[in-house]
Amino acid sequence: QVQLVESGGGLVQAGGSLRLSCAASGRTSSSYRMAWFRQAPGKEREFVATINWSGGRTYYADSVKGRFSISRDNAKNTVYLQMNSLKPEDTAVYYCAAGLGWQIYSGESYAYWGQGTQVTVSS
Repeated sequence: QVQLVESGGGLVQAGGSLRLSCAASGRTSSSYRMAWFRQAPGKEREFVATINWSGGRTYYADSVKGRFSISRDNAKNTVYLQMNSLKPEDTAVYYCAAGLGWQIYSGESYAYWGQGTQVTVSS
């Protein structure tokens, strides 16, 4: 079992920045691929970013590429999502996920999920 707890969400003006954190605990959590997904009201959950276990490979949704950056510190069992140049359309609940599946853009590849943290971007 892996437990994930997100933090760092909040209200920010368009153009601002936030850094989300995801603290992981449990069995060999550092060996999992980690990802961030988000879900806006009335919309389906969507992939945001993912990072492999070593931190050497990262992938992003086109909508956040160049603005968001995912990183991990395995010594602290923490994954981060630095979000810059935020837009109102980034408003959503952001979820941290951990898994070993090979379809890295699909939520089905992640077995463990956090409770989510709200990000609201005002125009």
